[in-house]
Amino acid sequence: MSELEVIEANWQAPPGVRAVMTTRLGGVSQGAFASLNLSDRVGDSPDAVASNTTRLIRKLDLPQAPSWLWQVHGNAVVRNPACCAEPPEADAAVADDRSLVLAIQTADCLPVVLARRDGSAIAAAHAGWRGLAAGVIGNVVAALGQPENSVAWLAPCISAPAYEVDAKVRDALVASTPGGEAAFKPTQPGHWLADLQQIARMQLQAAGITTVAATAVCTFADERRLFSWRRDGGETGRQAALVWFG
Repeated sequence: MSELEVIEANWQAPPGVRAVMTTRLGGVSQGAFASLNLSDRVGDSPDAVASNTTRLIRKLDLPQAPSWLWQVHGNAVVRNPACCAEPPEADAAVADDRSLVLAIQTADCLPVVLARRDGSAIAAAHAGWRGLAAGVIGNVVAALGQPENSVAWLAPCISAPAYEVDAKVRDALVASTPGGEAAFKPTQPGHWLADLQQIARMQLQAAGITTVAATAVCTFADERRLFSWRRDGGETGRQAALVWFG
């Protein structure tokens, strides 16, 4: 079994705040979910997912289990989600409760992590193209508050060279993103390569957060370390971006 590995956030972390993204390495899941799958909604063994979560908690010395969300590619934000109750239907969360671990599960979509510079509050958002078009970035920044005193980290997601979209997706993202045309490169007629991190950066800046770091690792390209829904034809596990008061 490989050692459990995570990708550390390369951002200007506020005092007492830590953020990471998990990889697929170091768990017990088998087959398409090998090996650190953290989702119990993709067809993996519940026992394997529970074991993987326990391994993650121990590896990172988390204060408690992650506060998962029932992600629906929307723009709803929940505040201080309970760690162990039924996950709320939302695609972003904000917390000032220092016992909580916010978590966003992905397999190509972009996880966005945020924090106030003084370390008083943290946030995380699930930002696939639908969420970006629906305004999840603006909503989570507004819920966090003090955008001029906040920072953000864009965790690994599918990168532009692997993410071709049609006119429907491009039009929706351009309409919701100031200057969004610059995030697309034309390929064949009616199709473009889309840069989700660039779109998120533009939306964060429009919402008032100008200190934005990004980790340029592609979920599609890094098959050894990361799950990818598009690469794996929809049958795959989920990694997670985590942020907590550590």
